[in-house]
Amino acid sequence: MIKLENISFTYKNKLALDNVNVHIKEGESVAIIGPNGSGKSTFLKLLNTIIFPNQGKYIFNKTEINENRLKDNKYLKLFHKRLGFVFQNSDAQLFCSTVFEEVAFGLMQMELPEAEVNERVQDCLNLLNIDKLKEEHPYNLSGGEKKRVAIASVLAMNPEVITLDEPMNGIDPKGKRFLRDLLIALNKSGKTIICATHDFEYIEGIFNRVIVFSEEHKIIRDDKYENVIKDEDFLREYNII
Repeated sequence: MIKLENISFTYKNKLALDNVNVHIKEGESVAIIGPNGSGKSTFLKLLNTIIFPNQGKYIFNKTEINENRLKDNKYLKLFHKRLGFVFQNSDAQLFCSTVFEEVAFGLMQMELPEAEVNERVQDCLNLLNIDKLKEEHPYNLSGGEKKRVAIASVLAMNPEVITLDEPMNGIDPKGKRFLRDLLIALNKSGKTIICATHDFEYIEGIFNRVIVFSEEHKIIRDDKYENVIKDEDFLREYNII
C-alpha cells in the first residue's frame, strides 16, 4: 500500500532521513521507534505530504506521490481522505470555534450532505467519549481531551491509513489505556495504523511490526514488534530506552 524507495530529506542543510526504504501493506499496524531527533516525525510528515523528499520515490496505492501529482485538487482531496494524521501537538491541529465544528471540518471540505456530516460527527464524538464537549471551544480543553478531538476529526474522514505522532503524549494513564484499546479495535476493523511512539508501557498488543530509526536518521531494524521490544540490549545500544 505504501512504498518509500531510497527516500532522503534534508531540512535547512540538516539531514533528517537518510536513504529510507519501507514497504507497508494494507491492514498492518506498525510502530515507528527511535531516539529523539532520529526522523520519526519527519517520516510521518512525509507520508502525509506535509513535506516532500529531496530524493527517492513515495508510492501510495501504486501511484507516485509528489508535489506535481497533488496539484490535482480532486486527487489531493481523495489522498487526504484515505490517509489521516494525528499530530503530536494537538494545538497545531485544532482551530475551529467548537469541538463539533472541528470534527465536521474535513467532512465539510468534502461537500458531503449535512445529514451525513452530522451523523459521522456524532458517531465519532460517541466513539471518543467526547459528546459532552461538542459545544466547547477546543482551546479550553485538557491535553487528553484535545487529543481525543484531534483523533475524532481524523476518524470522521474514515481514512484507510491512520498515522499518529506520539499520541500518548500529554494523556493520563486512563486515557492511554482508552487509546490503546481504540487503536487495537481500529486495526482489527481493517485500518492500517502507523504510529511513532516511545511509550512502550501502554502500547502492548497494538503493533505487529516495528521500524527502528537510529540517531543517524537511517532505518536500522524492521522486525516483529515482540522481537524488538524484548531485545533490551539492542534498545539500550541505540538509545531507545
